[in-house]
Amino acid sequence: MPDHEDIETRIRDTYDSLSPGARRAADHLLRHPDDAAVYSATEIAAASGVSKATVSRLFRTLGYVDAQEVREHARALRSTGVPVSVGPTADLAAHLRAEHAALDRMVDGLADGRLDRAAELLASAREVVVVGFRNSYPVALHLRQQLTQARGGVRIAPAPGQSVGEELGGLGAEDAVVLVGFRRRPRGFGSVLAALTRRGVPIVVVADPEFGSSGTVTLVAPVTSLSAFDSYAAAMSLANLLAAAVLARDLRGGRARVEGITALYGELGELE
Repeated sequence: MPDHEDIETRIRDTYDSLSPGARRAADHLLRHPDDAAVYSATEIAAASGVSKATVSRLFRTLGYVDAQEVREHARALRSTGVPVSVGPTADLAAHLRAEHAALDRMVDGLADGRLDRAAELLASAREVVVVGFRNSYPVALHLRQQLTQARGGVRIAPAPGQSVGEELGGLGAEDAVVLVGFRRRPRGFGSVLAALTRRGVPIVVVADPEFGSSGTVTLVAPVTSLSAFDSYAAAMSLANLLAAAVLARDLRGGRARVEGITALYGELGELE
């Protein structure tokens, strides 16, 4: 079976062919999918009311050698961003430590001056386009909102209902693109990066540590968390740092822009 399929998908694909006992174990795993990433075959058998041998046969039917391979597969999927829990997540202190560690790694990665290089590209560009797909779009949208306070000519792409080509057509060496792409990137992400590179458009990539590129300024934010889902706390913090660094390139002009926007908020009655 394909390695990218999680145990729930494998169960649903083979459910009709399972024995009654195996179905009881499968039903338990469908109700408690996190158990596959944490517990042994003996523990799963006890929880589902079947024998350990039944659980072992179920795992073999699903394409695994044993429960250890099930756990390893679940953890491997989690490392690519698949939302599979690998243990209890109620320990808030542990969650906080993990978030702090992610922020520390992000800051350490900026120590070589790449944040300044990225800010210079964005501050000097004629137009800045912030591009984000799927789970990266909220980070891109937040970064665009921050950057537009610091300078004019900033837009988000793709806009709803628009294709990528028409959003990026006409960009050149005088412009800049921030390409936000965290793991589980869509298939066309690399094509967008390559097309922009061929056209000589300066690119700042904001991504997770697993991403690798050349010819771009790459800013890395870890997203792995203790829970079943990736955390974008470091990514949002990175958006803050990047926008602030752009603002610092023209502090007087940026302040004037912020004051003008704030005055317009009041004139339009948009904020409380």
